[in-house]
Amino acid sequence: MPFECTVPAVATLLTEDAKAKITRWDFEPGATTGWHEHGMDYAVVIMSDARMAYEVDGVVTETEVKTGQSYIRPAGVKHDVKNAGDTHLTFIEIEMKR
Repeated sequence: MPFECTVPAVATLLTEDAKAKITRWDFEPGATTGWHEHGMDYAVVIMSDARMAYEVDGVVTETEVKTGQSYIRPAGVKHDVKNAGDTHLTFIEIEMKR
């Protein structure tokens, strides 16, 4: 079941060049990115302690994230991300152009 969105997450483009695109994402509690698919491999760096959920292929995974934690994902996976906690969630997303 898709996430219920109370408010959309806010994306702020920080910089972009021929090699990468860097975006800051800010989520109030309950906010979601909405369904999307990346055209590039990407890395995420968590900027705040929070509870994050993501949905892929109908499976929701919820986890506690900590400031400084990071992960890398491949392009082409349709997903939605949600702030599943009661505190603000912020992360930096780095999309790597080919």
